[in-house]
Amino acid sequence: MANQIQENPQDREKAKTIGPIRGLLPFLKPYRHLVVLAFAALVLTAGLSLALPLAVRRVVDNFSADSSRILDQYFAAALGVAALLALGTGLRYYLVTRLGERVVADIREAVYNRMIGMSPAFFERIMTGEVLSRITTDTTLILSVIGSSISVALRNVLIFIGGLAFLLATSLKLAGMVLLVVPLVIVPIIVLGRRLRGLSRDNQDKIAESSGNASETLQAAQTVQAFTHERQSRAKFAVVTEQSFEVAKVRIKTRALMTMIVIFLIFASVVGVLWVGANDVRSGEMSAGALIQFLIYAVMVAGAVAALSEIWGELQRAAGATERLVELLNARDTVDDPAQPVKMPDVVAGAIAFENVNFSYPSRPETAALCGVTFTVKPGETVALVGPSGAGKTTIFQLLMRFFDPESGQITLDGVDLKSLRREDFRQSFAMVPQDPVIFAESARENIRFGRPDATDAEVEDAARAAAAHDFLSALPQGYDSFVGERGVMLSGGQRQRIAIARAILRAAPVLLLDEATSALDAESERLVQQAVEALSADRTTLIVAHRLATVKKADRIVVFDEGQIVATGTHDALVAEGGLYARLARLQFTEGLAAE
Repeated sequence: MANQIQENPQDREKAKTIGPIRGLLPFLKPYRHLVVLAFAALVLTAGLSLALPLAVRRVVDNFSADSSRILDQYFAAALGVAALLALGTGLRYYLVTRLGERVVADIREAVYNRMIGMSPAFFERIMTGEVLSRITTDTTLILSVIGSSISVALRNVLIFIGGLAFLLATSLKLAGMVLLVVPLVIVPIIVLGRRLRGLSRDNQDKIAESSGNASETLQAAQTVQAFTHERQSRAKFAVVTEQSFEVAKVRIKTRALMTMIVIFLIFASVVGVLWVGANDVRSGEMSAGALIQFLIYAVMVAGAVAALSEIWGELQRAAGATERLVELLNARDTVDDPAQPVKMPDVVAGAIAFENVNFSYPSRPETAALCGVTFTVKPGETVALVGPSGAGKTTIFQLLMRFFDPESGQITLDGVDLKSLRREDFRQSFAMVPQDPVIFAESARENIRFGRPDATDAEVEDAARAAAAHDFLSALPQGYDSFVGERGVMLSGGQRQRIAIARAILRAAPVLLLDEATSALDAESERLVQQAVEALSADRTTLIVAHRLATVKKADRIVVFDEGQIVATGTHDALVAEGGLYARLARLQFTEGLAAE
């Protein structure tokens, strides 16, 4: 569908016109005044350009005048026209370039704002690198078109129409010869232009694929190097890049062929017209000034057509870029807010309920992640979710945050279906520590403050103390203001996890979600953080996902998952006594722990 992201670039329907550029109109509309002023400057410069040959004719035809005064007046008029032309051209450039920069900035913001709110289900169908390519490469193409190509195209259209009118007024016979060539010029522009349109889209798709590949491997540079996978990664990137180059070569050849055909036909016609006109001057049928005037207009018309053939290729590329950006802006998300959301209560108690929930990830529809899951969590209760890897524990968090929607069943917060609430509203009630903590390329202080942007420095430091992070943060070169690198590469895994926990503590939300929150901590840090978590969970609803059963023994209740289903529920002692899956996992962990000691 038109408003869905296509999974395979080759499956995308290729438009045969520059019609997709109409997608820019909503972004141009707020700046109508700039458009009008730019168009006025455009008309002025085109008109002045068309007036210059008239002045040249007067000068040439008055070379033999008795008085030099008339000649001086014509030269002065020509100089005044040139000055006005320079002024109008500079004004047009300023207005059009400013308009282009403003519109492209708005497009980038609109696409980013749309993408940052898309659910993880959306990003299962498109690589993040491709989205970034569209925001950068495609918008750069659009900037070139709005800031230059469209303006030049309109100017040349005006010069073509005006020049043609002056050609007809100067000499019908010579103008008729010129008009005979026009269809010969337009045909290759249309035919080869359609070919360029498809090639431009393919070229942009390959560039996006290359960017996606580079983004993925560069973000995982340590893993790539650790497994000595550099050669294979380079080879894969080279293949994608070369594919982009091959498509670009075909596009360049096509455009070069179109340019050669058009320019040859245009200037061949100019030579023919000049030959006929020269004979007319010799026979006295027209003046030398009229021939020069006609010749200048013919060159202007020819140059306008040649420029339009060049610009057509740029417009084709811009149409492809616009189509790709509009595709993102109009993309549907499988997870969306209701048209009339229910208002969240001022105080959230934190009661959670899963009622017969069934779910499969969109990328793996044939594999059930959860099957008929039903359980409740009372306000203030601490519930641990345990089980083997892939049993469905983290999926509970994914659905609870409404990153995905269940295929059937219902999930409620304080008795209200999550689907009836605005995601931004109910997510304010959650603080989550993911299994792989996300650290941003900012200072440690700002990473913790991410949990609550209006928090004071003192509150940030209190949260860090509660997460056992204060000591190592204070020891950094600039303390809390130390830059921690992209994705926190300057920190250890345990340090990153403690910052993520401090962020969750600072958020002070009524529901706390801990997904293997202490898995990267050493024994001493884990004990300190565990104490902080116990204090934090004392007055709020807490869900804990853990493989290390020692971290969940003090939970009010333990829910055991296996293959997407709940197989047991109870306290640690009760579940051990039952002798089921939980007892086996506990026995393996505690026995290994004792043996290691």
